[in-house]
Amino acid sequence: MHIYAIGDIHGHLGLLQAAHDLIAADMARHGKGQTVHIGDLVDRGPDSRGVIDHLMQGQARGEDWVVLKGNHDRMFSRFLTDPGEQEPGLRSEYSWLHPRLGGATTLASYGVPKAADRPIPKVHTESVAAVPQAHRDYLNALPAMHQAGDCVFVHAGIRPGVALDQQTETDLIWIRDAFLNEVESFGPLVVHGHTAIDHATHYGNRINLDSGAAYGGPLSAVVIEGREAALLTPQGRRKLPGPTPMLFQT
Repeated sequence: MHIYAIGDIHGHLGLLQAAHDLIAADMARHGKGQTVHIGDLVDRGPDSRGVIDHLMQGQARGEDWVVLKGNHDRMFSRFLTDPGEQEPGLRSEYSWLHPRLGGATTLASYGVPKAADRPIPKVHTESVAAVPQAHRDYLNALPAMHQAGDCVFVHAGIRPGVALDQQTETDLIWIRDAFLNEVESFGPLVVHGHTAIDHATHYGNRINLDSGAAYGGPLSAVVIEGREAALLTPQGRRKLPGPTPMLFQT
């Protein structure tokens, strides 16, 4: 059994299509498998609308795709529902339209210009009119967790010591330190994104797929067999590396 996974997309439709092409080529050699998208479909990149359309259309035509909810996806949904409601997990001094988060770029892909520079009530009214209800329903319905084989797929991670069926959505899409600092086994191999690193990395108890597409890095697609993983490249599979050893000065 093998399963494919794609890291944080962040509005990069071209990178997503290229990742799907790599997966299709690998399937042609090794047989079909399910593809899990790890969340953060929107923000920062130029075509969040196109990404959502692409994923919706693929699932509608029967592609075996799972699409998970990321924190940026929930922030987008929350803004459309109530722009004044604070997102749990987000520092109180930030809003989704803060330049660091990229919400204005997402709205621009729907034809709402300069959202970070105009009064929020006006932007909200325009956004509700511009974003199709089908997109809103799709984002709201995205699951936050998927289990397959020896793996559990989530956007950010899981809370150590908490059973999978007791995890909160906020932890699944926002958690960092308590999860990233855990060195013991979680039971299943946790496949996640959310925390950008230089390249997709296998840590033994987890795999981080966020290779920084939001910041000009690549969008990683991997194939997982059991607890082993390989990065998909135009030249074929390449074993996913472990963490770079830390160098200590004496």
